[in-house]
Amino acid sequence: MEKSSSQVMKGIIWAAVASTMWGISGTVLQLISQNLAIPATWMLSMRTFSAGVILLVISVFLYGKKIFNVFKTRATAISVISYAILGLMANLLTFYYAIQTGNASAATILQYLSPLFIVLGGIVFMHRRPFRSDVIAFVVALIGVALCITRGNFTQLALPFVSLLWGLGSGITAAFYVVLPQRAADENPPIVVLGWGTMIAGVLFNLYRPFWVNPPHITTTLVASVATVVLFGTILPFGILLHATRYAPSDVVSIMDAVQPITTSILSVIFFKLNLNWAEILGIILVIIAVYILQNGRQKHTIHS
Repeated sequence: MEKSSSQVMKGIIWAAVASTMWGISGTVLQLISQNLAIPATWMLSMRTFSAGVILLVISVFLYGKKIFNVFKTRATAISVISYAILGLMANLLTFYYAIQTGNASAATILQYLSPLFIVLGGIVFMHRRPFRSDVIAFVVALIGVALCITRGNFTQLALPFVSLLWGLGSGITAAFYVVLPQRAADENPPIVVLGWGTMIAGVLFNLYRPFWVNPPHITTTLVASVATVVLFGTILPFGILLHATRYAPSDVVSIMDAVQPITTSILSVIFFKLNLNWAEILGIILVIIAVYILQNGRQKHTIHS
């Protein structure tokens, strides 16, 4: 059924709210990792386990015993488990270290490259022929990232090299985060897949570093920060994004992902006194444009095929 312009606009607004929440979460992660000096292993154990419990409780309330259907077939079980390990765990870990060793703005921009890594993976491993829009998007994104990480001075990096590597790893694992759960999500509600993926990741993180053993000094700031990351980084934006897709097409909703790096950059300037120069601002804009070119080009080829 054709959606009215008012419905689409409502979907766009909800998608922007979800993306803004993810941007806020990235900024708070910088506070936790740098200013509060909270170890990554404790934070990841606490975040994934608490989010997993909340998501599965919501799933039980919505779907009852059907939440166990994800493990009924070998294919969907492998999809969820690989999503938990290679998608969720790997992405949360690389993103956290990218922020801890650099800053939230650069980490978010590098993670935002995930659609390009998905296409690149298809070209390299599935031997898919790239479209002209893919090539244009890669060139524009490369220029944008180069401007962001050098601040326009191409003789040196503006952030530690290790942070760049963690950030690129975050972009690659974010691609896994999108691709790996698709089989399970085709046959099960997305919130159930996310819930199990997060819970499995939480259990595995806690096997390595239980959050209740030698926890950091608990303060009001730490509790508020962790709660913000759990709610604004996982639960609320996911639910809001699902709500947005009821009003606007998924391709329109996905474009609003651009709000996340913009939000993180603005908040980093306000709270962490990050000094963005013209090259970094131009770089952020180019990366956003590159992802739009990629998604728009792929959508047009899908329609015409």
